[in-house]
Amino acid sequence: MTETEGGLDKVAEVLSWRDSKLFSESERVALEYAERITYSDQQVDDAFFAKVKEHFTEPQIVELTAAVALENFRSKFNPALGIDAQGFCLVPKR
Repeated sequence: MTETEGGLDKVAEVLSWRDSKLFSESERVALEYAERITYSDQQVDDAFFAKVKEHFTEPQIVELTAAVALENFRSKFNPALGIDAQGFCLVPKR
């Protein structure tokens, strides 16, 4: 399997990342971190942040946080202005 194929396989399984065998431990931590930032009923507590720090450097954490925050911003900003998806990343509906 090439790296590109592996990437596409991961994209196909991103909604079921907890059960997928394709994601590394670091990727699982990053995905959980993204969820905890995104969902208002979740939080990044000290214990989980310590886990994030086991996998990522401080600059990486800042970059990951900024990327998640930007996508969260877009998910609110774009629909309010009627900006539709351009079809670059087709994610299956839940």
